[in-house]
Amino acid sequence: MNLPPDFVIFDCDGVLVDSEPLSNVVLRDNLARHGLRVSMEQVEEYFVGGTLAGVMSKARQMGAVLPDDWLDCIYGEIFTVLEAEVEPVPGIGDVLDALDAAGIGYAVGSNGPHRKMEITLTRTGLLPRLAGRVYSREDVAQPKPAPDVYLKAAAEAGIPPGRCVVVEDSPSGARAGKAAGMVCLGYVAQTDPARLDPICDALFDAMRDLPGMLGLPARV
Repeated sequence: MNLPPDFVIFDCDGVLVDSEPLSNVVLRDNLARHGLRVSMEQVEEYFVGGTLAGVMSKARQMGAVLPDDWLDCIYGEIFTVLEAEVEPVPGIGDVLDALDAAGIGYAVGSNGPHRKMEITLTRTGLLPRLAGRVYSREDVAQPKPAPDVYLKAAAEAGIPPGRCVVVEDSPSGARAGKAAGMVCLGYVAQTDPARLDPICDALFDAMRDLPGMLGLPARV
């Protein structure tokens, strides 16, 4: 595609907010209490990028004994930690500044619920910049890796998918972006590049590199 794009859609967890290390520790410890011991590497491999309902199903298949109200319990544990500790991904504010300066719109497309994004984006100070442009799997028929949430964000902005770029850090999210017909840039600061390289159009490991990859003019 010709750069810069007309619209950029960011995943939330791990791209805008540095929530995944916190959430993954909570998840690992919770599953251990329910009979399933997994390493942090296994948490990232098996569970990151999906929905917690999907985590519940897979964890049960792997031997976890989870109560029927487990989703409510794990969300409560995760939300408590995020509300107290989550920080923005380093450099993301400068990326949004560069997009604003170039007159390029942006949005969020996440598999997380709105309540989770309200917590993380509020604490990190990003919510005012994204008001009215936060999209969840709660808003669409199917979560990632289906393209629904990205197509909805583009449609509501009035931008053709082929003029959009998605920024993702998980294989399921990257597949969603590609299925939507969008260019997908993989952020690999905390993701094994080998997991994203076959899916994404390009990879980067520092937010300071993203404006240049989007074709934005250097800011002085």
